Amino acid sequence: MTIRYLIQFLWLALLLFWLVTGVRIKPAKQMERGGSRLTRMALTIFVFVFLLSHWGRIGWLAERFVPHSEAIAMLGALLTALGVGLAGWARYRLGTNWSSAVALKEGHELICAGPYARIRHPIYSGVLLGLLGTALAIGEWRGLVAFGVVFTSYFIKARKEEALLAREFGAAFDDHSSRTGMFLPRLD
Repeated sequence: MTIRYLIQFLWLALLLFWLVTGVRIKPAKQMERGGSRLTRMALTIFVFVFLLSHWGRIGWLAERFVPHSEAIAMLGALLTALGVGLAGWARYRLGTNWSSAVALKEGHELICAGPYARIRHPIYSGVLLGLLGTALAIGEWRGLVAFGVVFTSYFIKARKEEALLAREFGAAFDDHSSRTGMFLPRLD
């Protein structure tokens, strides 16, 4: 199996895990407008097609930012696997509280265990690490552009989620925020 196929398999496995686990979630009691969610989903699909197909190999985006090397590609695949694993673990820990939209669920719980003990948005962290690994394995500028687009989207979404969780959980969320980093573990 080539590294490219391994990376595609990892992302497909995460997508299938998402589809299977997304069937059993709590109903929403409050949710963002549909337009924001659909725009974000369309952007994410576009980014992955852009990154994982030859379609995105346009002009300077197809030029390499790292030299072609099997070792670099293997490191990228390893980072992709670690990122996909973190995102899957975080999605599993979030359980029925998960939503693709910025939402509060009926009986919503503030999850502070597993990867959430150190990172407030470990699903996003995992996807971003996986994208960084995929960008490294591909070695083309389009990978870094894809990473930047998804990072920006996740940063905006995370801020909206945090405002919603702060209103819902008050001091408990403030305490959780003081002990965790947004996308990376807190280093103090």
